[in-house]
Amino acid sequence: MSGRPTPAATAPRSAAPSAPEVATLLERFPPRPPEPTWPATRHSRSRILERLLAPPFISESERNQEGREAGLIKVLDWLEDQPGDTWQERWLASGAEQAGNVAWRQTTSRVLRGSEWTGQAPWGEFIQLGRGLLPLLAADVIRPSLAWMFTPGSIKNLIGEMARGRDADGFAKLAALAQEDPANANTKEAALRRIAGLLAAKGGTVADIAVGDCLQVVHIMAARGRRDTSLYFYQMLHALGVFPATAPRTVRVFAAQGQVGIEGLIDRYDLACSPIRDLLVAYLRERQPALDYATLRSMSFGLGRMFWKDLEMHHPGISSLHLEPDVAAAWKHRVARKTLTVTNPDGTTSQTEAPRADLGMNYMSMVRAFYLDIAQWAMEDPPTWGPWAAPCPIRDAEMSRRKVHAHRKSRMDQRTRERLPALPALVTAADTARKAAAERLAAAQQTPPGQLFTAGGQTLRRAVLSKHTRAAKIWAEDPDTGKRRDLTLEEHRAFWSWAAVEVLRHTGIRVEELAELSHHSLVQYRLPTTGELVPLLQIAPSKTDAERLLVISPELADVLSAIISRVRGSKPTLPLVVSYDIHERVWNPPMPLLFQQRHGVENRPITIHTVRALLNATLAATGLTDGSGRPLNYTPHDFRRIFITDAILNGMPPHIAQLVAGHKAITTTMGYKAVYPEEVINGHRAFIARRRATRPGEEYRVPTEKEWDDFLGHFERRKVAHGTCGRAFGTACIHEHACIRCALLRPDPAQHHRLAEVRDNLLARIAEAEHEGWRGEVEGLRVSLAGAEQKLAQAEQIATRHTTIDLGMPDFSRIAGRHVT
Repeated sequence: MSGRPTPAATAPRSAAPSAPEVATLLERFPPRPPEPTWPATRHSRSRILERLLAPPFISESERNQEGREAGLIKVLDWLEDQPGDTWQERWLASGAEQAGNVAWRQTTSRVLRGSEWTGQAPWGEFIQLGRGLLPLLAADVIRPSLAWMFTPGSIKNLIGEMARGRDADGFAKLAALAQEDPANANTKEAALRRIAGLLAAKGGTVADIAVGDCLQVVHIMAARGRRDTSLYFYQMLHALGVFPATAPRTVRVFAAQGQVGIEGLIDRYDLACSPIRDLLVAYLRERQPALDYATLRSMSFGLGRMFWKDLEMHHPGISSLHLEPDVAAAWKHRVARKTLTVTNPDGTTSQTEAPRADLGMNYMSMVRAFYLDIAQWAMEDPPTWGPWAAPCPIRDAEMSRRKVHAHRKSRMDQRTRERLPALPALVTAADTARKAAAERLAAAQQTPPGQLFTAGGQTLRRAVLSKHTRAAKIWAEDPDTGKRRDLTLEEHRAFWSWAAVEVLRHTGIRVEELAELSHHSLVQYRLPTTGELVPLLQIAPSKTDAERLLVISPELADVLSAIISRVRGSKPTLPLVVSYDIHERVWNPPMPLLFQQRHGVENRPITIHTVRALLNATLAATGLTDGSGRPLNYTPHDFRRIFITDAILNGMPPHIAQLVAGHKAITTTMGYKAVYPEEVINGHRAFIARRRATRPGEEYRVPTEKEWDDFLGHFERRKVAHGTCGRAFGTACIHEHACIRCALLRPDPAQHHRLAEVRDNLLARIAEAEHEGWRGEVEGLRVSLAGAEQKLAQAEQIATRHTTIDLGMPDFSRIAGRHVT
C-alpha cells in the first residue's frame, strides 16, 4: 500500500485548533508597542515628589496619606539604587518584573535594610510599599508589564488611584455604564480592575486603549486558565465607543471556534493509515467547492469517524479500500445501530444498543458516493485516482429508503396528531404565563422592599436587596418558604417563550430562520389593482438557499409589534447584534435581529438552543401528556409540521403550501402533512355513497310495517331453550328444530343443567333401545348424544372464558384540558 500514490501528499497536516489563533487577530488589531521612554519617567526625584504629594494624588485619609508618603519615598530610594537613566529602566533592572507583583516588596525591603538582613518585611512596611507604588503607576512614572499587572494578587485600590490620577472622566463614564448594567458587582469590579491595569501597563487614558491591548490580556488570562469574567472589560470599552467601527462587537469572537481546514477535520479522528487519511483529505478537497461547510463537516465525520476509524478500531492494520465481504457486512451492521446511555431506576447508568432512525442509510450513502466518485475520477485521472478504485461494498439494492421513509412518515404523523389538538392549550398557557409574569414584575416594582404584594395569582414579598444582589433586577421571595425568585428573569423567559410559540405557529418557519428574523425582514407590497398595502415577512435563505415571502396575519402583526417595541425600548431603532452561524462556523454582520436580549452591556441574539429551552420550560408548566402518559414535548420543527398540516386540511393547495414552507419538492411538503383518521372516514363514507348510487334504488326504500315486524320477530324467534340460534335473517330452520344437533346453536352456559339432563336422557334411551333390540333407534340416538356432549363442552368453554370488558368510546373532549389521551 505504501507504493500507491497519495493525492494529498503535497498538503501538510495541520491540527485543528480549539479556538481562533490570537496571532491572527493581533495582525488585524495590533497592540500598542511598548515605549522605551516618555516624559513622566524622565522626571527628577524632586519633581516627582512635588507632583505626587499634591492633588489629585493626595488621599482623603491623613493616616493613609502618611503611609503613602513613607512608601513612596522608600520605593524611590530603592529605585535610585538601580542602574538606568529613567525610572522605567531602573524598574526593569530591579528584578521586580521577575519577582511578581507580590514578592517584589520583599526584594525592596531587603535592599533598603541591607544585604545582611534576611528576614521577612514587617507587615506595615509591606503595606507601605504597595501604597507608595500606586501613585507612581497613576502618574505614569513606571509601567510594569501586562503579565506583571495580571498575576494573582493584583494591586489593591488600583481602580480608584487610576481614576483619580490618570483619567477621571474616562472612569466616570465607565462607572455610569456599569450602573446601568445588571451584571453583579464582582464582575464589574474585575472589568474595571483590568482596564486600570491596562492603563498602568500601556500608559494613556481609557480612550487610548486599543483592541490589540485587550487581546494581549485575553492571551495572558487564557494561558493561566482564567477565562470566566476576564473578557467583560472589552465589552464595557466597546459599549463606551473606545474602539473603531471595524473592531469585533463581541468578545465571543475571541473564543468561538471558526472554520477548520479539511486536514483538521480529518485529523480529529487520528487515523492510523496515513495513505487513507491523505486520500480522504484529497477527496473532500475535490468536493469542497460544491458543498457548504456544514455538509463538509458532516462528510468528514461520516467518512473519517463512522467509516474508516470504525474499521481501524475493529480491524487493526487495515489499509485497503477493497473490503472483504465479512468486513463490509460487519461494518454495515454496526453503522445501523447506535449506543445509548440509559438511566436505571436506581440512578445508575448503563449503555445499550438501538437501531438508528435511518438504519445508517445516511452514512452508507456517503461511503457509496465516495467509492463511486473515485471510480468515476479514476477514468478521468488514472494516475491520481486509479490505484484507489475498488468495488463498492454497498449495493444499490441496499440503498432503498422506502421502508425508512415509511417508518419516519408514520412517526412524524403520530407526533403531529398528538400535538395539533394540544396546540391551543400550549398557546393559552404561554400567553397566560407571559401576562402573569409581567403583572408580578410590575406589581413588585411598585412595592417597597419587605412588603407583600399579590399579582399573577400569587402572593410574594419584595426582597430586600443586599450589596451582592443585582440592583438592576427585581427580586421577590415566597412568604411561606422564603425561596427567592428573579421576577425580571421570569418575565423575560415568559415573554420570549410566548413570542417563539406565536411566530413559529403563525409562520411555520424553521428555528434557524426564526433566529435570523430582523427588522429588515418586515416589508410591504402594494397591490397593483387596488393599491392596498400587504405586510410581508421576508425569510432569509437558509436550508434551501432561497428566500421567500410570507403574508403577515393580523395576529402575527401584533406579536411582531410587541417584540419590536420590547427590543427597541426608548431608542429610535433596534440595536445591532452579531450572531454566530453554528453550521457554517462564521460570524454574521451586525443586524437588527428581532430575537435578541440584553446581556451585560451588549445585546446578544437569542440562540436556537435558548428557544428550545424556553419551549421545554413552558411545556413543563402546562402538564400536557401524550397518549402514554409521559410529558408532551414540542420541538420547533413540530410547529412547522403542524402549520403545513393545518393549512392543507383547511383548504390551502399543496403547491401553495410548498412555496410557503420553502420546500424544493412538493413531495416534501406532503410528507409533512399528517394523515388524519377523519380523512379515511370521510373517504370511506364517500365511497359507500358512490356504491349506493350504482345499486338499485328499491334496496334503499323505507321498509313496510310488516317487513319491520318480521325483522324484529326474527331476533325474537332465535331464542331457544338451550341458547341462541345463529341462522341468518329471513331463513328458516333447516334442521327441523333439532337444535342439539345444529352447529348454529350457541349454547347458553346458564342452561348447562338442561343440556346435562338431555345427555343423561339420551344415555338412558340408548340403553333401553339396546335392551329392546331397536337397532335403528340406537344409531339416531348416538348422533344426538354426540351433539349434546359437544354443546356441553362448548357451554363449559364459554363459561370459563375471561369476562368481557366494555372499553367504551374514546372521549376527545379532554384534549382541550390538561391531558391528551
